[in-house]
Amino acid sequence: MERRERYQLNHFTEVSVYQRLQYYKTMEITQENNQKNGIFKAIENDTIAGEMTYVWAGENKFIIDHTEVFPEFEGKGVGKKLVMAAVDYARANDFKILPLCPFAKALFERTKEIQDVRF
Repeated sequence: MERRERYQLNHFTEVSVYQRLQYYKTMEITQENNQKNGIFKAIENDTIAGEMTYVWAGENKFIIDHTEVFPEFEGKGVGKKLVMAAVDYARANDFKILPLCPFAKALFERTKEIQDVRF
C-alpha cells in the first residue's frame, strides 16, 4: 500500500512527498574554489537559492564561515544540501572542516554521520 503524505505549504497549496522529493532533485550545487577561499552555490532553474562560503586553513582544512539561504527558498533544506556538498568534497579529497558558521556548526553537532570530516 502506497503511503500518501501531504505537506501543507500554505493555506492554498499542498504537495505530495513525491513532488517534494522531485523538487530537491532539480537543484544543482556548484563550487568555485581558489587557494584562499571558495563558495558552494545552490541553483534552481538559473536562480541562486543559497550560498555557503569557506576559507582555507592550511592545505587540508577549510572553515565554513557563512551559509545563507535566500528567503524564497527557506525551509526547503537548501542549507543542509550546501553543507553536505562540502562534506562530500572533504571526504573525496581527505580534507577536514571546521564549521564556524552557526548553521553549519549546529548541523555538525546533530549529525553523527559527518563527524569523520570535522576538525
